[in-house]
Amino acid sequence: VVDREVSNGVLKTHRLISSMWGLPGWASRLLGADKTCYASEHSEVNPRSKVMTLMSRNLTFCKEVSVLEKLTYSPHPTQKNCTLLKQEAVITIHDIPLSSYIEDYLARTISCNAGKGRQAMEWVIDKINGEVQELTNKTVKGMDEITMNAKKSMSVVDDLTSAATSRIHLTEDALKNLHFEK
Repeated sequence: VVDREVSNGVLKTHRLISSMWGLPGWASRLLGADKTCYASEHSEVNPRSKVMTLMSRNLTFCKEVSVLEKLTYSPHPTQKNCTLLKQEAVITIHDIPLSSYIEDYLARTISCNAGKGRQAMEWVIDKINGEVQELTNKTVKGMDEITMNAKKSMSVVDDLTSAATSRIHLTEDALKNLHFEK
């Protein structure tokens, strides 16, 4: 993470990311680099509008290939339990042979990675929902135990009250039968 701040309730993050690209051998030789690629990513998470936006630009191969990608996650307008993912990518190839092949390869890879990102988001949501359910179950169980213990305690208090009351009556009866002579 290069920078992170909250501005007007919006979480803004700038980070450097790396990814492994399964570049064909000829492409690696043509571009002259290994399979690890780096990019700069800016993201914004707006809890009020429930929108998350990610914009990334490649740093590796940027003289040969420019990739600007934007992902936007937002609530579905009619299905409250669904999220829309809008993906945009601009790929520019700079004076490289077979540029259309490279462009198609990059477009397919970006699309595939967006699918992986969606699966990751779904996994996180499922994990959070599972943890919430587990906490809810523990809370209900804890409340049931507290209620049961409170009822037991009230029963003990009732028994003690009854015993004390009967002793008070016995004492009053005993006092009535006592006669003091002067």
